[in-house]
Amino acid sequence: MDTLQLSGCGTALVTPFNADGSVDENTLHSLVHWQIESGIRLIVVCGSTGEASTLTDEETLAVARMAISTAASRASVFVGCTHNSTLEAVKRAKRIAKLSGVGGILTACPYYNKPSQEGMYLHFQAIALAVAPVPVLLYNVPSRTSSNLLPETVLRLSAIANIVGIKESSGNLGQIGDLLTTLPRGFRVFCGDDALTLPVIAAGGVGLISVASNAAPAMMNQMVDAALANDWPVARRIQRQTARFVREIFSEPSPGPIKAVLTAMGKIDGDTLRLPMTPVTFPTRRRLESTAGELGLLVNAPQTSENLRMF
Repeated sequence: MDTLQLSGCGTALVTPFNADGSVDENTLHSLVHWQIESGIRLIVVCGSTGEASTLTDEETLAVARMAISTAASRASVFVGCTHNSTLEAVKRAKRIAKLSGVGGILTACPYYNKPSQEGMYLHFQAIALAVAPVPVLLYNVPSRTSSNLLPETVLRLSAIANIVGIKESSGNLGQIGDLLTTLPRGFRVFCGDDALTLPVIAAGGVGLISVASNAAPAMMNQMVDAALANDWPVARRIQRQTARFVREIFSEPSPGPIKAVLTAMGKIDGDTLRLPMTPVTFPTRRRLESTAGELGLLVNAPQTSENLRMF
């Protein structure tokens, strides 16, 4: 996949674990293959949905290699690389950048430190220069990092050749609108919140990096494609059909809910998470199964674009 054509629906993929907590390589292979068969052309591994903060460096590289190998150039694989020490982030990013076939790096604002805008600018600049020409997607998610990357700082960073876009998860439509009106043409703004997909694309965003698409890849992909093609009746219809499901998968800390859905679907063998993350409560599990059932996700048939013509 040509990174210069980076757009559409991407999946922030879960990391499946065995019952003993080790990475389930066979299931990871199956998930990546299914995502691509369902139309997904951008896969992000080892992000927050992939429980990156509890993966070792060796596991991160192993997961990235497996995803890249399975994708086999059918999809672009970006690998999460976030740390609150710039030196450590640069070291890890360099290791990821050396992986053959990697599409790029997704890196979030430094967490805990609460740096200034200048500190974040210099942090991202150091990462980008260290891995050039490998593409870098910024990731702004203040709810997790306590740092908000402002539009004026993103504008400065957009001048660095291999910083190609941003996953915006601030939830602030005014801020996202400022990004889209001030950034140069060609800089890619991805929505990072499933629930805000349509307004962000309507304002000029290039797509979505989704949690919901872990379980409903073809459906979310079709919604995003319809919005990008200005087919708003179709996009809105799918958004209405998936709205309750999207609310439920964030009703407890992610990725617990989406792993519960994937377990109910038989896509992963048990929703094992690594502490401090824990499986969802029983009431939440019942609601998740109900909403997934309403979307037809619990039927033992592959969900592909072909069987979604009803949308």
